Amino acid sequence: MGIQKSISFCKTGKFVSAITIAAALLTGGANAEDVVRLGNLKLAHFGAVSYTSQMGAKCPVKVEERVFAKGTEIMQAILAGEIDVGASGSEAAISARAGGVPIYIVAGFATGGARLLRRPDLNISTVRELKGKKVGVTRGGIQEILLAAELAQNGLTWSEQGGKDVDIVYLLYPDLNQALMAKNLDAIMQTEPQSAQAVVQGFGVELPRPYDTPVGSPARTLVMSEKMYENKALAAKYMGCFVEATKSFIADPALAEKYVTQTMFKGQVSSEEFKAAISNAPYSFDISVEHIQVTTDAMAKYGIAKMTKAAPASEYVKLDLLDAAKK
Repeated sequence: MGIQKSISFCKTGKFVSAITIAAALLTGGANAEDVVRLGNLKLAHFGAVSYTSQMGAKCPVKVEERVFAKGTEIMQAILAGEIDVGASGSEAAISARAGGVPIYIVAGFATGGARLLRRPDLNISTVRELKGKKVGVTRGGIQEILLAAELAQNGLTWSEQGGKDVDIVYLLYPDLNQALMAKNLDAIMQTEPQSAQAVVQGFGVELPRPYDTPVGSPARTLVMSEKMYENKALAAKYMGCFVEATKSFIADPALAEKYVTQTMFKGQVSSEEFKAAISNAPYSFDISVEHIQVTTDAMAKYGIAKMTKAAPASEYVKLDLLDAAKK
């Protein structure tokens, strides 16, 4: 329609610069089409994903970021058609796909990101010594999967209702730190940067890292709606932007630290806390079908997320866009 209108201007004798028309059409087309709506979480290792919204001319699409409280909320927003790309723990993506949310896992963006912490006055050094203790964790997160795998591997039973080896208390990430500080809990399985803050500030002491089970070091997932994935040109542009942002954070730790501590957390996370958090949750972009399948199997085994029937990872882990962007 824009081209027909410009021709009619010429026929009626109204001079319109061809360059002006072309620029307007191209700019209007780019603004109307090349917008990606990103759902993200406010966590240190989600920083590179967030940075795609700040890259300006380095990113060939306009990224509109919206921050959510939980990964499950991002998946609900994708289902509602409000979000095109989302960053979450793998468990949220697995549960969403099992529940019929039309998404593909297209990349990873960080690994690790969990610590098992005890109170400083509790003299234990192993998972097995958590028997008879009260342990906090956030329900449904990757930390719950890691905790279940660790307890099972060490021959311990657990329940929220009592009567088992370990009493489980479900709290949100900020509340876990408060409960540990107040000595209302003996230990917590916590995310980053909250777990790094607990260690740096001295109210949490780290037990062995929870990466020695079949789940391994968990990968965080970048997902796309099926609709976005099928728009190959736009999807490829965003993936190129994501890979560039991630490479920038890996190559320039000072850039990553400044963005996360000042822009994301507004000075609420110190330099020391950031460095400690990222040492346990390094930025990455790789993920595998095998890793998602192992995580899926662990969720089913321990009854996390109560999935009726989980989809095989091979059906919705699509890494072609990532492979092309990395090249």
